[in-house]
Amino acid sequence: MPSALIIGAARGLGLALTTTFQSQSYTVFATTRSNMPPQEVDTGLVRWLTQIDLSSPSCGTDLASALKAQHLKEPVDVVVITAGYFGLESFEDMDWEGQVKMYTLSAIAPGFLVRGLVEGGLLREGKEGKEGEGAKVILVGSESGSVGLRHEKEGGGNYGHHGSKAAVNMVGKLLGLDLMGRGIVVGVVHPGFMRTEMTKGVGFDKFWDEGGAVTPEVAAESLVKFIVNDFGIDKTGEYWAPRGPGDIGTSDETMGKNLPTPLKLPY
Repeated sequence: MPSALIIGAARGLGLALTTTFQSQSYTVFATTRSNMPPQEVDTGLVRWLTQIDLSSPSCGTDLASALKAQHLKEPVDVVVITAGYFGLESFEDMDWEGQVKMYTLSAIAPGFLVRGLVEGGLLREGKEGKEGEGAKVILVGSESGSVGLRHEKEGGGNYGHHGSKAAVNMVGKLLGLDLMGRGIVVGVVHPGFMRTEMTKGVGFDKFWDEGGAVTPEVAAESLVKFIVNDFGIDKTGEYWAPRGPGDIGTSDETMGKNLPTPLKLPY
């Protein structure tokens, strides 16, 4: 039975990925910063790893220790890092602490988490090349991190959000290069514009209908399909939108029309 580790699984996309992988007969390990799993939903046989705090310098070793305590019989096959934070900003009203938090969760923690898993022997390794692929590691980013997609149509602002997501792209690229020899595949994804508490909390719910926002469950289904069927060593270090250009407001202006799905995004 294949296994998946979802980091940041207490709500939103992370929780939806947890239940989606479980429905496809994966053994699922899921993390939460809290000292207990979410109580509002039945997550069945999910193995919860509690008190995994991505703002802590020890997050990588903490995660490895918690996973080893689960007495794995085999290394993990899929890892999705989806924890994050979105603080709204404008040019006139920037938030230093908010930006530090966004960069820490989105772009600093993932490298430490992956290193902890690799050094702990917790990720399945393969051979370089298409045959014998190892684990697949997905960093959940956003189209907002693409410099190439930025356009006057949507303007500036949200410096920490855009900047931290751009940094995720670099982290994914570098991890892909560092782990290629182990056969471990790393990628960054824009999972889609979602109807979540995070986007509602910054007032983006007013754009849900116009922007084609979907539920986390729909986004999770598309992402899992992409991971299982489309994502491999030939795409390591790359940046993809599994749901295509539909919810990317500047795709026509920056990439043209009649774009494919899934869509490789420009850094």
